[in-house]
Amino acid sequence: MAKVSVIVPVYNVEKYLTKCLDTLVNQTLKDIEIIIVNDGATDNSAAVIDSFVYKYPQIISLKKTNGGLSDARNFGLAYATGEYIGFVDSDDYVDIDMYEKLYAKAKEEDSDIVECDLHHVFPDGTIDTEVGERIQDKKQMLMMGRSVVWNKIYRREWLEKTEIKFPKGFIYEDVEFFCKLVPHIRKYSYVDSASIYYVQREESINNKQSLKTLHILTVLEHIKEYYQKQGLYDEYKEALEFLFTRILLCSSFSRMCRIADKIERREALEKNWNMLQESFPDWHKNRYLKALRTKKGFFMRSMNRVTYSFYSCFFANYYKK
Repeated sequence: MAKVSVIVPVYNVEKYLTKCLDTLVNQTLKDIEIIIVNDGATDNSAAVIDSFVYKYPQIISLKKTNGGLSDARNFGLAYATGEYIGFVDSDDYVDIDMYEKLYAKAKEEDSDIVECDLHHVFPDGTIDTEVGERIQDKKQMLMMGRSVVWNKIYRREWLEKTEIKFPKGFIYEDVEFFCKLVPHIRKYSYVDSASIYYVQREESINNKQSLKTLHILTVLEHIKEYYQKQGLYDEYKEALEFLFTRILLCSSFSRMCRIADKIERREALEKNWNMLQESFPDWHKNRYLKALRTKKGFFMRSMNRVTYSFYSCFFANYYKK
């Protein structure tokens, strides 16, 4: 059994793939398997994968018809044999000692999940480092934890017992995956280093958005339903209420204001607001929201039907510039 299995979904990323795989095959942690899932790529990615398979026996190469990022990750999970599992997106790259650090911490603290910090790499070559809060309380983790999957490793046997997978066909899949895992966590650990490089591609950092942003509404509904079915809803209700409020009035709201088509933008923003009112009509009274003394906290508390419409127009015009 490998110490860590790293799952790498690949779809039309030949420009970035070599750098990504170079950093994985040269990991200082030697007992590692790299599971590359070719998700029906139509560019030269397959040739790049083949060139690595020829040189490195620790690579497991898989191919499937295109089904999207979540489907590729789920597909790779079925082949993982490692004690821990990691995920890397094929346009990103990592420090060569990343998995050695994460695995050492996992063994030291008998962790279910170990997280590291990350770098944002911009097209002009600048790099910003993001250092996250060291959260241990599970309700706080649900409300404010970093949901991205690729700066972590997960204990495989524990993950399999949860039976949690990525939602196929939706963006914001990491949010659903992470939020469903939170109540099952026994030990969550951190390493004090930023070891993964999140590449901001030109097409991913522009202001263009579409009605796909509405996927977040379905993802949030999946999360709420999961807590209800698991008998966890009453225990986590206030944390879920804050999560919905934070996402729908901050990140989701911002993305929807960037939708260029006026009719689609109006539709998305209306559904966004309605979901919050229907899911948690008393969200204004949330004790976590009341206690949040930040600009975002003030912004959320200022929201009502009138100010929401005003901010929608203001930010839509701002993002047009």
